[in-house]
Amino acid sequence: MKAWLSEFDTALYFVLFKPKRSEVVRLIALTLSKSGNGGMYVILGFGFAYLVPELGVPLLITTLLGFAIERPVYFICKKYIGRIRPCDCFKQVAFLTPSDRFSLPSGHSAGAFLFAALWAAAFPEFALMLYVWASGVAISRVVVGVHYPLDIVAGAILGLSCAELALYLQGKV
Repeated sequence: MKAWLSEFDTALYFVLFKPKRSEVVRLIALTLSKSGNGGMYVILGFGFAYLVPELGVPLLITTLLGFAIERPVYFICKKYIGRIRPCDCFKQVAFLTPSDRFSLPSGHSAGAFLFAALWAAAFPEFALMLYVWASGVAISRVVVGVHYPLDIVAGAILGLSCAELALYLQGKV
């Protein structure tokens, strides 16, 4: 079963990652990927807390709690699993330089889905937009060549789980 899953994951990776992508697709993927780097979460969280304290401060606290749960789990999983990135396995040039050697789970996917879930809970009218963006961040990580598809699925599950736990701990579920 494990071998089949790995073969499927690799085949799906090569469907999504094409070294000779059009410049437009490459630019969109890189932009989506960079939007999940973390800086946006900080700017939006603190900015909203400053501008609309009665809504923003509780959301900022829940978001910080979510990331305080997610980040250690992410680092432990990444180190314990130690899956080598596809760009390193197949000696291909990725469209960007990853921050570390390991790919499972995808931290960008985890962070994007964590953020999307928490902000969608606070603003349900923006849920679809937030989840479409998070999905774009996740898929972009495969398109730019630094993750396998199952890495982004694992990251999304991690992010959603940590968001749910943060909401539960804050009494919002």
